[in-house]
Amino acid sequence: MPEAYAAHPDYGYDRDFRGYGEAGLPGLKWRNNAKIAVSFVINYEEGGERSVLSGDGQSETNLRENAGPPRINERHYNAESEFEYGSRAGFWRLFRMFNKYEMKFTLYAVAQAVEQAPETVTRCVEAGHDVASHAYRWLEYHDFSIEKEKEWIKECIVSLKKLSGYAPKGWYYGRGSPHSRTLIPQVYEEMGEELVWASDTYADDIPYWIDRADEKQKANPTGCLMVPYSYDCNDFKFHSANGFRDPQGFYNHLKNAFDVLYAEGEEGAPKMMTVGLHNRIIGRPGRFKALQDFVEYISKKEGVWVATRTEIAECFREQFPYQKGSLAKAK
Repeated sequence: MPEAYAAHPDYGYDRDFRGYGEAGLPGLKWRNNAKIAVSFVINYEEGGERSVLSGDGQSETNLRENAGPPRINERHYNAESEFEYGSRAGFWRLFRMFNKYEMKFTLYAVAQAVEQAPETVTRCVEAGHDVASHAYRWLEYHDFSIEKEKEWIKECIVSLKKLSGYAPKGWYYGRGSPHSRTLIPQVYEEMGEELVWASDTYADDIPYWIDRADEKQKANPTGCLMVPYSYDCNDFKFHSANGFRDPQGFYNHLKNAFDVLYAEGEEGAPKMMTVGLHNRIIGRPGRFKALQDFVEYISKKEGVWVATRTEIAECFREQFPYQKGSLAKAK
């Protein structure tokens, strides 16, 4: 355990095994009394991955079609081209489809990645999609010093604000440090910006508040709203040993998850479903068809609210504003 984390109370968070409990969260209502809120997330990482061109000393090995050991101190053109497919072709295939169905998505933007193709962000803003942060680089952050991580958080906010016109309202690392949960809202406050939600959690089917560890002595704490992300309804599992072996398996899993959560919404307990996507994975034609079929399936259902994560967070915050004590007082 990093020494700073072990010794400093501002970075330690208690575990919560109880959540909303058996009764759930009474009174939650999505827009238009929808039975389910569906959040599509597009992870845009192409150009922010490890590369000798970025000074990393090696090529990227994560979430690749042809996984293998990294090339050290030399270019790996095959690996680079896999990522380039995502930005050149995969993203635009997804973009066109969601616009066709008039469904809004959230872009998890790695800042260095979208800096390579700023029109990506421009078109997302023009079409009403949500641009959120996926950190400045697509790297592991657990070995970063506190000051270095804060600088990179700030650099990401500045970059995405320059490209989109606003500071990202939400943040998802995926590979953060033990300090990240505290540092992100701290940097936002220092910069005079608003963090509406964070998504480095997989703990529930609806949003929930947490008390910030650094606000224990604060007179007017703000807490942090967690909007849970999903590893199971996520195309990255095409590239994992225990994941999807074929596109039909992906479609079946998404449909099963949707049907269960939709039924719970019909029974008066509306839920949220997140679908995690990557340009270079689901953007490939053979896999894309499974996503397209799922989108077509839910488009024919009544009471489905396809929304950005910021829209979902704002809807939740309106009904359940933060109170110190988080979950206990939300019931």
